[in-house]
Amino acid sequence: MSFSACRAARLALLIPALGCGHSASVPGAAADSSFAMMKERGAVVMGVDQDASEHIFEDLPDGGRVVFRMLDPADTTGITVIRRHLRSIADGFSVGAFQRPAQVHGMVVPGSVEMARLRGEIRHVARDIPAGGELQISSTDASAIAAIHAFLAFQRMAHRAAGHDQMHQP
Repeated sequence: MSFSACRAARLALLIPALGCGHSASVPGAAADSSFAMMKERGAVVMGVDQDASEHIFEDLPDGGRVVFRMLDPADTTGITVIRRHLRSIADGFSVGAFQRPAQVHGMVVPGSVEMARLRGEIRHVARDIPAGGELQISSTDASAIAAIHAFLAFQRMAHRAAGHDQMHQP
């Protein structure tokens, strides 16, 4: 079985578990289990291991940006995968397609329904940066900006990215 087929098979096994709502006797165990499952799904959808990469979800006055880069700048394969992924995400978001974040997180991501509805008001631009890529998401529409901020806040928390432990300030 190829590496990609193996990852796809693991994802297929994980998806049914999303709705199980099992509880653990240790308070943090369920959260850690959910985080591990999200990382597994993310590796399949994004194409790189989250532990070998870095995510930054930054709010900006006109929307925000997602920075995604490999921790090892010599990992040219991972960098290429990230850049291709972010360009694909920009193309998908621009037509209202938010299936990939839903696949990674096993749920509809907060802000994504509004971003899809307001897609004509939002601009998505992917660009290469050292060791990875960046997706800028911007708008002049206040409702779209609020949706972008909700989307990024959820992503920060779910990926335990920089700033995830801080309250979102509109």
